[in-house]
Amino acid sequence: MQQLLCGLAFCHSHNVLHRDLKPQNLLINTNMQLKLADFGLARAFGIPVRCYSAEVVTLWYRPPDVLFGAKLYNTSIDMWSAGCIFAEISNAGRPLFPGADVDDQLKRIFKMLGTPTDATWPGLSQLPEFK
Repeated sequence: MQQLLCGLAFCHSHNVLHRDLKPQNLLINTNMQLKLADFGLARAFGIPVRCYSAEVVTLWYRPPDVLFGAKLYNTSIDMWSAGCIFAEISNAGRPLFPGADVDDQLKRIFKMLGTPTDATWPGLSQLPEFK
């Protein structure tokens, strides 16, 4: 877990969002060194501010704001995925939120973490896919 966070810190300190963290994109060699892999969806972030695609990150590791269609995001996109991976490791390899589609994914997240409101998540109702 420490190596994953160090790898993310390196990427983020160089203004790179991985945008597709999942167990399949973590490589571990015989010396137990972890390497981040598959930077096919990675993008630079920062200056200038850009809109990104909401069609990133494998569904089970996609953060709620992106599930709601957010196209402006930052390093939190990778941190949510890392948290999901940590939970999966702690849960004998079972994914924390194995949703079948976007709606099911959101239901699973909110069942475990509670349903947000505009009071608890300012701007929630302004997200493109919020219903």
